[in-house]
Amino acid sequence: MALMARSIVFPAALVAAACGFAGACADRDIADGGSASDLPRRLAILVSGDTAGWIVPCGCAAGQSGGLSRRGALVEQAGRDAAVIVLDAGGAASGTSRYQRLKFEAILAGERRLNVAAHNLGGPEAALGPDYLRELAERSGAPFVSANLRDADGKPVAEPFRIVEAAGRHIAVVGVLSPQYADARVNIDPPRQAVLDALRALPRKVDWTVVLAYLPEPELRRLANELPEVDLVVGGPTGQSIAPERIGPALLASATNKGKFIVRLERALPEDEGNTAGWTGSVVELTPEFPDDAAQQANLGEFRDLLARLDLPASETGFAPLVPAAARGDYRVAGTESCIACHAADCRLWSESKHAHAWETLASAGAHVDAYCQQCHTTGYGLPEGFESPRASANRVNVGCESCHGPSAAHAEAADPRTRRTPFAAADQCVLCHDRENSPEFDYDRYWKRIRHGGDDAVPNAPTHGTGEIER
Repeated sequence: MALMARSIVFPAALVAAACGFAGACADRDIADGGSASDLPRRLAILVSGDTAGWIVPCGCAAGQSGGLSRRGALVEQAGRDAAVIVLDAGGAASGTSRYQRLKFEAILAGERRLNVAAHNLGGPEAALGPDYLRELAERSGAPFVSANLRDADGKPVAEPFRIVEAAGRHIAVVGVLSPQYADARVNIDPPRQAVLDALRALPRKVDWTVVLAYLPEPELRRLANELPEVDLVVGGPTGQSIAPERIGPALLASATNKGKFIVRLERALPEDEGNTAGWTGSVVELTPEFPDDAAQQANLGEFRDLLARLDLPASETGFAPLVPAAARGDYRVAGTESCIACHAADCRLWSESKHAHAWETLASAGAHVDAYCQQCHTTGYGLPEGFESPRASANRVNVGCESCHGPSAAHAEAADPRTRRTPFAAADQCVLCHDRENSPEFDYDRYWKRIRHGGDDAVPNAPTHGTGEIER
């Protein structure tokens, strides 16, 4: 098994117990009677990034990649023949609502089980505010690192670097993010100068330096080109992952897109035995071929248990849609049952579709407690008298008429419903849930035929028709 990586935080002069995957720390092995020959022959650095709340693939489509469970499997596999250091380039949070903070904390809990040695503060983390980040680091032990993120008073939000020990080597890990994420609460120093200042502050000689850089691709490439002093620059978000490539002396790579891709950097050890290849690497996609890691599955279960206990209302999730400022008091969800009297045939066709059983799909997977999934499996999520939470809104589960046609109380309660049309252009609502991530094969014309309703003269693109029903 691989020897662990030990993370030493400076200048606080603390040694964190954030060892890498499996086995015993290298210096402890030698102290216990081992020798340098007992050290592993390879060193692997695994870097995730831009997780964006993607703790697990939603499961709406086959073949989805990513998730901490598969990340755990990759770490375990890498640890079979190498000393492993696990890092994160930042961007794990997906927003600032209560739900999104809880999910961020669950991701960090998963990272602790992976023994992540350093987590760079990216733009989504900075948006959570310096006070919260400091409190969270104190409460959870999250190994945050940032050399250029400061609060409004100019005080650092996290340590500028961490020194990680693995296989008898010392690796400095420095974190930076783009100045574009500055706001009234945080200042962001120029990344290049922040890295150079951090390197000058290193209390000891290190073997290699890794820069975790939450920067868009042009800034990332410029930073790597301007830092011949470092060995590895790994960033995100860059839209697409960047396979390791040389930019001057440094090796540049990027892990992005909901944490679906992991940058794996390796080198043979020791160098003085003819191993002169230096750092090499690749991008690993976390496809369904990776098995589920038991520890990460347990972490996901704990997060879902918490959500079940809290029963968060839509207003605390960050997903509730804005109600139009000009909306009247009758802009509210009436419920599918209010449609049956006038639209019996349409409702009968709906009842035989998967839209009518969308909640059962979530419940069978244990995902019905998660607001991210509830949005597309309920009626009127976050709208007046629409779905609020599982316990508060049992009568608004499943995808009902108003998921596509909009809050229809005004239409249903009017003396002449023809005078009050439903508010949404139904055909436009399909892609809000049937997007490229969740429904990659969605084609409106083909799917509409499976749920076509509204009479023989129904026009697929008419404002009051069209749901894009999934396979029946």
